[in-house]
Amino acid sequence: MRKARIERKTKETGIAVEVNLDGTGAFSIATGVGFFDHMLEQLSKHSRIDIALSAEGDLHVDQHHTVEDVGIALGQAIAQALGDKCGIGRYAHAYLPMDETLTRVALDISGRPYLIWRVKFPTEKIGQMDTELFREFFQALAQNAGITLHIETLYGENAHHIAESCFKGLARALREAILIDEAARGEIPSTKGQLGG
Repeated sequence: MRKARIERKTKETGIAVEVNLDGTGAFSIATGVGFFDHMLEQLSKHSRIDIALSAEGDLHVDQHHTVEDVGIALGQAIAQALGDKCGIGRYAHAYLPMDETLTRVALDISGRPYLIWRVKFPTEKIGQMDTELFREFFQALAQNAGITLHIETLYGENAHHIAESCFKGLARALREAILIDEAARGEIPSTKGQLGG
């Protein structure tokens, strides 16, 4: 099975994360930011990636360091678990509807990180979480997982629905992209013979 464990400790945060890319979507997540936990649970459930993640951060300052550093650690764990990426689908996309909201997510596990983020929120907070931090999470995740990631909310009004459609859309696309194509098992999905660079 494709598994990895990452521990990251700075003066601002301490994070431990374990992933199993060939899991069932089991999760155990505690970041100290309730709505963020809920979103990460959605990511795990709908990607079928098992995620065990604990984070302690300087929440007395704000949530920024915790959210960004979780993205860094989770991205590193996904990259490590993917290994040489032999046989993966690599490309995937998902259209994710949630009531009045529709979000499109497209990604390439290319080894060349890039984020296109076209998402606007009608509120500054969802629960206690600052909505501007979602971009920081996805940027950190894409950068450290080596993923080209495009996320665009085509329309939507409810901030909760917008955020959740982004996480579920990523989950569904990631689930497809990391699957091993039996016909291509052992092959790097690139004419260059390598991914990245």
